[in-house]
Amino acid sequence: MSRSRYKIYETEYPYFLTSSIVEGIPLFANPEIAQFILDGFQFLQESKNVDLYAYVIMENHIHFIAAHDDLPKKLKIFKSYMARQIVDFLVEGNYHRLLKQIKRAKLQHKNQSKYQVWQEGYHPKQITTPEMMIQKIEYIHNNPVKRGYVDEPEHWRYSSAHNYLGLEGLIPIKLYEE
Repeated sequence: MSRSRYKIYETEYPYFLTSSIVEGIPLFANPEIAQFILDGFQFLQESKNVDLYAYVIMENHIHFIAAHDDLPKKLKIFKSYMARQIVDFLVEGNYHRLLKQIKRAKLQHKNQSKYQVWQEGYHPKQITTPEMMIQKIEYIHNNPVKRGYVDEPEHWRYSSAHNYLGLEGLIPIKLYEE
């Protein structure tokens, strides 16, 4: 799937993952498309038994922490299904400019579709210690703050920061506890 040097080797650990939209196109700024990602995260948890510990959906990328004994396969299913949902939405909504962009961005060896939504890979980083897990969760939740979009992590709608404050989040997650 990925031509990256980053791979998932030891599946007993959770992984910090990043997936970005081709050319940095801000597809997730559209709330309907962001909802596809939330639905996809719930599907991974409920139907594929993936543990989702934290997430943030930014305008053109997502960060999340997940664990499963066959995580690469589950991520391939997730990204493929999300791409299909997004392309169908763009076609049905006549988003010609965006369709043209994701068509132009398609890599030549990607011949199973005329569009490419995701950049290749998901840049997995193995989380091996409690300190590293906390650092990655904080990084995820502070991403919108660092970008200057909000003053506090919990002010960003599309993140698991609410869950960690004991509030109801947009989707349930598996809270990390030391």
